[in-house]
Amino acid sequence: MFSTSSGPRRPAVLRADRRTTRSLWEAVGDDPALRAAYRLCRTKTRRQDPAEYALIQLVPAVMRPACWALWAAANAIDDLADDRTVGAEQRAERVGEWIAALDRDVATGSSTDPVRRALVDTARRWHLDTSGLHSAMTLVQRDGLGQRFSDWNSWRAWGRGTLLPWFDQVRDLFDKAGVGVALRLDRQEVYEEFLDGVRLTDILTDLSADLAQGDLLLPGQFLDRFPGCTDDLAHRRWSPATAALIADLTRLARRWVTQPSLAHGMHPGPAVVLDTMAGLLRTQLDAVSAAGPALLRTPPRPSSATTARLLVPARARSALAWSLTPVTVPPPRRARNHTVPAQNPPVRRSVFDRPPPHPGGARPPLIPVDRMPTHVAVIMDGNGRWAQHRGLPRQEGHRAGRAAAREMVYGALEIGLRHLTLYTFSTENWKRDGEEIGAILDIVRQEMEDYPFQDLDVRMRWHGRPERLPQDVVDLMRLRERGTRDRTGLTLTTCINYGGRDEITRTAAALARRVRSGELDPDTISEEDVARHLPQPDMPDVDLLWRTGAEQRMSNFLPWHTSYAELYFTPDHWPETDRRHLWQAIGEYTRRQRRHGASVGSRVP
Repeated sequence: MFSTSSGPRRPAVLRADRRTTRSLWEAVGDDPALRAAYRLCRTKTRRQDPAEYALIQLVPAVMRPACWALWAAANAIDDLADDRTVGAEQRAERVGEWIAALDRDVATGSSTDPVRRALVDTARRWHLDTSGLHSAMTLVQRDGLGQRFSDWNSWRAWGRGTLLPWFDQVRDLFDKAGVGVALRLDRQEVYEEFLDGVRLTDILTDLSADLAQGDLLLPGQFLDRFPGCTDDLAHRRWSPATAALIADLTRLARRWVTQPSLAHGMHPGPAVVLDTMAGLLRTQLDAVSAAGPALLRTPPRPSSATTARLLVPARARSALAWSLTPVTVPPPRRARNHTVPAQNPPVRRSVFDRPPPHPGGARPPLIPVDRMPTHVAVIMDGNGRWAQHRGLPRQEGHRAGRAAAREMVYGALEIGLRHLTLYTFSTENWKRDGEEIGAILDIVRQEMEDYPFQDLDVRMRWHGRPERLPQDVVDLMRLRERGTRDRTGLTLTTCINYGGRDEITRTAAALARRVRSGELDPDTISEEDVARHLPQPDMPDVDLLWRTGAEQRMSNFLPWHTSYAELYFTPDHWPETDRRHLWQAIGEYTRRQRRHGASVGSRVP
């Protein structure tokens, strides 16, 4: 079937190469300076990250320039943070200048720096929201000042914070290219654990370079299990403790990057890329294991033959996968129905608008700071009954309830509340009529598209599971999370497809994985350990739980966080409430004696 001579095959290869080259530059355009910028990004990626470059070759040609721009930008930031020819403060200053320049370039739409020029063009051409990269780059800026991690949780927060936004850009890129299940993962924790494996493999590979700079990017909690290894590593001594440490870390990294469910439900194109990436990471870990004492002197690299055995069949599989799906650059303007809206250039705001005043002119009561709750959670009950009492379909009650939810946000901002959590859609709500479920999800979608809090100091967060939710709703909520993550006023958490018992179950599973990996001793697990492994570990305990609609149940809502919450039930249906009812609830809270087990007369704030 295949000829062994090169003569008959060469014209076909040349035609394929011409088609690939044509597709590459059709995605960029005819601007010579822009083409040069993308070529530079390609060269930098190929030179600095050969494995990443090989993975990018597995995506359609039309998407490759965007991937080169993203990786070149990430490397540019890393290079500035790692430049040991200047002091730590100067390194951090240079990274900050690069970030500020990128913000200006995004606003103007171009740049004199070729890497930033390619990144800005990529963001505009593919309608990517680059605002989430700001926090990742800021973390890298802090890296230049030196990093130390006391435990695995702080290590994960750093690693995921620096990696996840960049990987999210690639995920969004696939989505904009029209790939149906573009990197959607049914289990977010699987995705994040895989990224932990990516980060740990990278640290083990670059251990010699990091040690030369005085960096040891491993958690002290793990290092303490191997007495003497920290000093041995600092002096680059290959001791039994060091060997045992490296062996355990390598096993841990291998388990993290081996996630059989990672590509389930994906289009075969992205699935091939992820499977190949996992294979390359395991190959790199093999090289780490084989390096022995040389690991402390030079970065280990797998042989060309080993990587070729992975990449050659991967190229064939990816070519077949992408031949089944047309991939194109998105049109200049997006369709408006059920899509994530185009993101404006990120604006670092120091001043936000005030919320609109109450129509009747009501003003919030003055609450002493020491009596003010930090976190109010609300079960917004009674929408359907409100509509039925008026002879309307139940879904009309949910539409009316949207105005009440906005009012609560305005009221929370006016009174100075720091955390407001709204129970919007529970895991049990899937038992309702399909038309009602569709109406609720349409309201959520429309609210995320319109996003009435864009000019307010509101940090948006979503708490729940992506399973069964429409992909565009998940993308919209994550878009709002990324776009508001730097805001410091009110944190608004919407619980959508959330269940309290499910949250506890997920936490138990996370703890079990840590015990299995040797990171936790099951006999010493504390409440603090449980809290750190919750899906939203930084959510504070609820001070006041308020439920409308005359019902007096918890309904599987935030069971861990409401252990000591004051309970407040009111007869009003949710659409009948406005910000004044929130203020009344907070006023009632201030009159309660909060003892948390203390004696009568002892008040706990």
